[in-house]
Amino acid sequence: MVGQSVLDRFIQQAPLCVMARATLEKVFAPQRLDALFQRTAVRQYERELLFSTVVDLMSLVVCRVTPSVHRAYQQKKAQIPVSIRALYDKLGHIEPATSRELVRQTASEMAELIRTLPAMAAPLLPGYRVKILDGNHLEGTEHRLKPLRTQGGGALPGQCVVLLDPQLRMILDVIPGLDAYTQECRLCLPLLEGIDPKDVVIDDRNFCTSELLFCLARHAAFFITRQHRGRLRWEVTGKAKSLGRGDSGRLTEEPVRLTDPTTGEVLPVRRITIELDEPTRDHDSTLHLLTNLPASEVTAAQVAELYRERWTIETAFQELTTHLRCELNTLGYPPAALFGFCTAVACYNVLAVVQAALASAHGQEFVDEQFSHWRMSDELSRTYVGMMIAIPADQWEQYGTLPTEALSRQLHVWAQSVDVMRYRKSIRGPKTRTKRPAARAQHISTDRLLKQRRSNTG
Repeated sequence: MVGQSVLDRFIQQAPLCVMARATLEKVFAPQRLDALFQRTAVRQYERELLFSTVVDLMSLVVCRVTPSVHRAYQQKKAQIPVSIRALYDKLGHIEPATSRELVRQTASEMAELIRTLPAMAAPLLPGYRVKILDGNHLEGTEHRLKPLRTQGGGALPGQCVVLLDPQLRMILDVIPGLDAYTQECRLCLPLLEGIDPKDVVIDDRNFCTSELLFCLARHAAFFITRQHRGRLRWEVTGKAKSLGRGDSGRLTEEPVRLTDPTTGEVLPVRRITIELDEPTRDHDSTLHLLTNLPASEVTAAQVAELYRERWTIETAFQELTTHLRCELNTLGYPPAALFGFCTAVACYNVLAVVQAALASAHGQEFVDEQFSHWRMSDELSRTYVGMMIAIPADQWEQYGTLPTEALSRQLHVWAQSVDVMRYRKSIRGPKTRTKRPAARAQHISTDRLLKQRRSNTG
């Protein structure tokens, strides 16, 4: 069979690209995406342009297969029954709830793929499921929209708060916020819908509020958060104990009581102080962590080590920016920019499945220490279009209908044949950093500006 022989050559020459495409066929199946849109959209509707087509176009852009939405439209113009203006209008009105559900639905399906692989990364804390919470402001866009043309500041199209599973190396959920000035601690509350008992949520001091911490406790969940003194009612209820040294510095622990200012509810927690050997990038030499994890099961040193895992999400944001095009500065309307970010998150999770398959075949240490994410994204951007031309679409459909266990076995088989030397990192010496004074750049919320314009003209 000619088509199979061509596919075999791509498996030999660009195996990661084939693995990513087979995973996309499974989780980005048009029927599932269109059903997702019909289930979540409130104001939007589908006539000629299907939601699955929009996702397909945007995925080409965020994976750097094409440089822009316009170029992706030109490449697939024969298959799209609407004008480019209609496409941009569609993008500009995609509701945040639809963008969020795109991440949630595809992440759930890909998590099952990873769990059925022959080997899976060990949990960070046995008996618990660790999740990491953080926020990301989208970078300023070009001033293409008419209300932005007279503005001198950067136009911010919004922000997102995300929930990441460090064991799966996947982003599980996203809350897109249209207003770039919304506080992250307020934006994140809907994420608690997906928190289960025995979950441990790790976050930074931006999320250290009574509302969030008490809500987690009511869900029978746990938290490790960096203390924000101005956002809590708290008092020390016992003596501090010195616990010796941890990996980052000296540790002390003391019992603390939190009080919910709204209900008067009281929550006993542990306050763990780390006197750092090296200050943080913000020049802090001491960290104060609050946790409701039981001391009989989780030591202070384990809490401090778990908090260091928060940098996993910083790495995820860096990979979204460096290896995927998660922030399109040409998409000025906030719904379009947020949809682009959520599509990039879904594609990031696809690459997480590929890496999990590699780890099952070649070991987690190889993926963590030696695997080059840049080489994987470079292969994807250089090879994807040619592969889709050479291999007809109907040949990929078989992977969309495969049961989850069968597809995970196939991914593992492909991963075993990968020549890992082709994807090793190039080792370089340490970087030399020169401290520069911070610039105070002005910016504006695009969403607020558009609302103001509508109210003035209405």
